[in-house]
Amino acid sequence: MSQRVSERNMPAIELFGEAFHPAAPPDAAALRSYRRDRVRDALRSHDLAAVVLFNPVNIRYACDARNMQVYGLHNPCRYVCLTADGHTALFEFRNCEHLSRHLETVDEIRPAKAWYHMAAGPRGDESARSFAGEIAALVRERMGATPNRIAFDRLDMAGAAALAAEGMIPVDGLALLDFARAIKCADEIKAMCEAIRACEDGLSRMQAAHRPGITEQALWSVLSHANAELGGEWMETRLLSAGRRTNPWYNECGDYVIQRGDLVSFDTDLVGRHGYSVDLSRSWLTEGAAATDEQRTLHALAHAQIHHNIDVLKPGRTFREIADAAYRLPERFVPRMNRAIAHGIGLCNEYPLVVNSEYFAGAYDGVLAEGMVLCVESYVGEPGGRDGVKLEEQVLITARGAVKLSAFPFDDALL
Repeated sequence: MSQRVSERNMPAIELFGEAFHPAAPPDAAALRSYRRDRVRDALRSHDLAAVVLFNPVNIRYACDARNMQVYGLHNPCRYVCLTADGHTALFEFRNCEHLSRHLETVDEIRPAKAWYHMAAGPRGDESARSFAGEIAALVRERMGATPNRIAFDRLDMAGAAALAAEGMIPVDGLALLDFARAIKCADEIKAMCEAIRACEDGLSRMQAAHRPGITEQALWSVLSHANAELGGEWMETRLLSAGRRTNPWYNECGDYVIQRGDLVSFDTDLVGRHGYSVDLSRSWLTEGAAATDEQRTLHALAHAQIHHNIDVLKPGRTFREIADAAYRLPERFVPRMNRAIAHGIGLCNEYPLVVNSEYFAGAYDGVLAEGMVLCVESYVGEPGGRDGVKLEEQVLITARGAVKLSAFPFDDALL
């Protein structure tokens, strides 16, 4: 990593009454134990016999078993069953059992049953019945005959029908996992900070490569390369655009050749070291021309918005209270502003989502809690305008308020 990022002065953080240094390496075994116990405790509090997880991000959270993460997002080829007594059975892709034998959070490894069509063809229902029979037998062996409610993060009709035939009652486990994952321990923050520092090293490399004549895709590839080289895992989006393509937001990087004086706006949206997400945004001015008054105005508004909203984040505040106290952009920018004031982040973007309810429908309420990590974001661009600015910071909620975990500088040319 670059010296500027890896050796920056990071003060100690107090979380749940104990101080720790976020630049210290995480205790991997303690991190795994904490996450597994969060899931187990959630099962007990909801009177559930077990949870079966197919989403590879949830599998990673529950036992830290990693294998073909992106492939598993669209092919349910492996899963884990964690019973309320804490027993974890990993059902792994064929011939991949050796990948997780070192994990103390995995008690046994069995071959997975796949019934999605590409894998099972016309024998899908047969494979689903085999899956359900094995899960039901495992739950009864561990929990006895009476408990039969099993949570799932993902389950299709064939799987649900097969479980019902075994006397099991499948229930939605998404909220269960969302609430479990929302509260981070110190070791999770240390792991996340390692991911952030690696990402910021990639941003330094991007900044060095940023020049007139480079394409958006070539510039984006610098961050993607750095993430892989420094132990990261994958890029979730391709959100980098330049010049007129910065307004409106959400243009993915393409073959546009970046010109002198263009704004370049991007959102890292990557899964980095230890599987933790890093979601930072910056907007940079391309060399060769001075910033325009409009570019400076856009950046100043976005900068003011995220820092005001960071200050609003206090444990115990409801999402509605946060929305009421949030920064108000001038009306001409409202049509293209971000729906989210802030969103949770861990192994991926997650609960909560705090929405600007004054302008957008679908907001839900909740309470901000110590140990949550959120990304606070802003997009400022006017309909009919040339440029758009995207900024975002990653913060930890402590007893005293929000503490910034990200530290990559903003562009001096726009401040």
